[in-house]
Order: sequence, then structure tokens, then C-alpha cells
Amino acid sequence: MGKCMVAWYIEYEYWVAAVQLVLAMLGMGAGLQIADFKNVAMQPKAASIGLLMQLIVVPLVALGFIVLTNLPSGMVIGMAIVASIPGGTVSNIFTFMARGNVPLSISITTLTSIACLVTTPIILDFLISDYMTDSFVMPAKKVAIEIGLCLLLPLGLGMAFLKRLPNYAERFSNLCVKGSLVGIGIIVIGSLGAGRLNFANTSGDDIGVLCVFILSLSLVGIWLTKGFGLASEDNRAIEMEVVVRNINLGFLLKVSLFPTVAGQSNPVADMALFSMLLYGAWQMTMGIFLIFWRRRQPVSTAGASIN
Repeated sequence: MGKCMVAWYIEYEYWVAAVQLVLAMLGMGAGLQIADFKNVAMQPKAASIGLLMQLIVVPLVALGFIVLTNLPSGMVIGMAIVASIPGGTVSNIFTFMARGNVPLSISITTLTSIACLVTTPIILDFLISDYMTDSFVMPAKKVAIEIGLCLLLPLGLGMAFLKRLPNYAERFSNLCVKGSLVGIGIIVIGSLGAGRLNFANTSGDDIGVLCVFILSLSLVGIWLTKGFGLASEDNRAIEMEVVVRNINLGFLLKVSLFPTVAGQSNPVADMALFSMLLYGAWQMTMGIFLIFWRRRQPVSTAGASIN
């Protein structure tokens, strides 16, 4: 029975990754309204800094770690995928819990999700081209189509559901999020059963580097936003957006870059998956730490960037 389930997962891995992402974005969309995006026009400075951090600063931090450390290729690719993807619904929730600017967080998440249609293939190609085989060609068109169909389309459908059936939107969103979590569970269990998540193949030093990477993102988020003179609630939103990534999308990108071939193992792809799962665990830990730390500090709105 176990072997049958593993065989089923290997055969349908792509669709499991796609469905869990679709469900996550449907759930996110069912909590969004067009009015939420008006905050971008009202806060151009904060929103612009958030986009700059997500699309340029985070990939540059990842590049620094890739160049200065001797990480295995699979972990480099996993780190690059993490750096190329936007924030997700968890960053919005964590922003709320940290008493940050939730509308700003939602706006940055949505705008970077739209932008990643173009930026994700570019960032990935820039960061990992030297770590792939000579025959590898970045499937930029395929990645863009998948982002459009599995991320942007369900986001729009979720928003349409909220507009048409507002009384059922919260329940619908909760069901979608729970379904996405089940999908992630299937990915983890299926990968373990297939022998893809082998902790013995990862050194403590490599895991430590990934830990320092997320810590660096946190510090960069804190220091740079302070330097721009934003309100503290805006700082908190951008910090969470920088640290908490849309790992759901990362799973789909990994499967897209490394399609499953029956009877063949791919240690590089397995290490990339392991890196993303490990980052997912680290980001939850760091996010919770930031929540407790920020909640002990007063929230200031002075100097907010509504200009």
C-alpha cells in the first residue's frame, strides 16, 4: 500500500504542487477587495520600498550567499527559488499579529505576485544558470504560464467569489487554505516515502548557512526600512514580506524546473526541495520571533509615507 502511494505521488507530483498552490491563492483572493489596492496609491513610498526589497534586495542577498559560501548545487537552487518568489498569505497574517500595516502588506503581496510573472524567470536564470547543466534552458515561458494559471488566475477568482458571495467567502477561504495545507502534507510525506528528503545528505554547516540567510533577510528588512524613515507599522509589514515567502509557489517551480522521470532519482532537485521545506520551517520560527518582539514595542504612525 505504501509503495502504491509513493508511486502515485511520483506520477502526479506536478499536479499535487499545482493544486495546493491554486487552493492557497483562492483562499487569499477570497479575502481581498479592489479597495485594498487603493492603499498603494495612498502610500507610494512604503509600497515602492516594499517592492524594491522583494524584487531586488532579497535576490541580491541570496546572490551574496551563493557567491561567498560553498553550498551544494541543490541548496543553491532552493535558495534561488526562495529569493525569486513573492510573499504569501502567511506574511499578511503575521503582519496583523505584529501590529503592522495589514493593507500595505496585502498590497505588496499582491503586486509582487503579479510582478513575479516576469521577474521570477529572470531572477532564477540570473542566480542559478551557472549551477545547471550546459543543456539546461530556463523554461521562462512555462514558468510564466504556470504563475499566471496557478497563482494569478485563482487569486482573481477568489476575489470574484468574495464580491459575488460575501457571506460565504470566509468559510470558502478557510476551506481552501486547509486544502492547501493538506497538499503540502502530501508533498512532504510523498517526498519522504520516495527517499527524496534524506537528512543524511545535508551537513550541519549547510543548514546553518540557510539559517544565517533568513536571519540576514530579517536584519536587512529591519535596517533598510528604518533608514527610509517609514512609520513603524509600515516597517513591520515590509519586514514580514521580506522574511515570509510563498513557499507554495516554490514547490511548483521546483517541479517545473525538474520534471519527475519514472525510475530516476535527482539529488539536486531533492536538495532544492529540502532547502525550501527547511526555509519554510525557519521562516515560521523567525516570523513568530518578530511578532513577539514587535508587539512589545509601541506602534508609531508619525512620518508615514502618504505622499
